[in-house]
Amino acid sequence: MPTPRLEINYCTQCRWLLRAAWLAQEVLTTFELEMGEVALIPGTGGVLDIRLNGELIFSRKEAGRFPEAKELKQLIRDIIAPDKPLGHSDRK
Repeated sequence: MPTPRLEINYCTQCRWLLRAAWLAQEVLTTFELEMGEVALIPGTGGVLDIRLNGELIFSRKEAGRFPEAKELKQLIRDIIAPDKPLGHSDRK
């Protein structure tokens, strides 16, 4: 089974590289054994889309906001490691 691949497509015009890199770091730290790859993909037009194995799991334009790290970890966990506890990031 291939290892999961996360893509974070971020807007270079908006200078969102640091935000995208921080989200990537959070994901890699939490899913160090489960995640195979995290890619940062430069884009334009205010984009901040996050895809897991090619499937869109979060869009800043659709949500009207940025994802919280906790929220992103929960979305990823529910897909790739449903039994993994997230400690303080878990749902209440």
